[in-house]
Amino acid sequence: MMNALLDVDKLHALDPAEFRSAWPYPSANPLGLITDEGFAALVADMPDVAGFTESFGYRRRAGQKPHDRYSLEYTSGVHLPEPWQAFIDELRGDGYRDGLRRLFDSGPLQFRFHWHYTPNGCSISPHTDARREYGSHLFYLNTEQDWDPAWGGETLLFDDGGRLDRNSAPDFEDFDGFRTVETLGNRSVIISRSDHGWHGVKPINCPADRMRRIFVAVINPKSLFWSIRDKVVGKKVEWF
Repeated sequence: MMNALLDVDKLHALDPAEFRSAWPYPSANPLGLITDEGFAALVADMPDVAGFTESFGYRRRAGQKPHDRYSLEYTSGVHLPEPWQAFIDELRGDGYRDGLRRLFDSGPLQFRFHWHYTPNGCSISPHTDARREYGSHLFYLNTEQDWDPAWGGETLLFDDGGRLDRNSAPDFEDFDGFRTVETLGNRSVIISRSDHGWHGVKPINCPADRMRRIFVAVINPKSLFWSIRDKVVGKKVEWF
């Protein structure tokens, strides 16, 4: 049996007041929410991109540029390397759930999980997340040994001055400012969703054999309505 991968104590030590007052909008960029041993195990045994779905060229809301990448949605039937299944089992536990409830000052939560691998030349255009969400927790899975910061890949949190419509397609240069999230090593970022919670990633310039790799926990209020609605419209997602 593996030791715990998630450092629940570090998650619960995050200050909700600091999270909610962060600029340009509520967020936290902690180091070490995964144990050092757990992070090494996850990075060493990543899901194979051969099992991912190619997501390139798809239109987004209001003419926003595509988010080109390989994606894998977690479902209860997907086969994963042992460390990853253990990690997701921990994220589905009360310790993780309660830690995020403190930050978001929320009621019961549910999650969906997915991986994104982004290759050379691709970007994540500025966008806000779906209104049904509380936010997202992005775990970064590149290290100083496999990624050069000069290649890019940092998440940028944008300040729109409260003036941009979420149903628009701004460029990176259209914002009043931005915060660069630290992504290398055992880092993650927890971000709160709002109509002005813009974020994105500028085009990556990396060798052909490297990719930006992240794992995302999407954070939603627990809702039977949305769970049923996703099934009705045929979305291949599961909420946990």
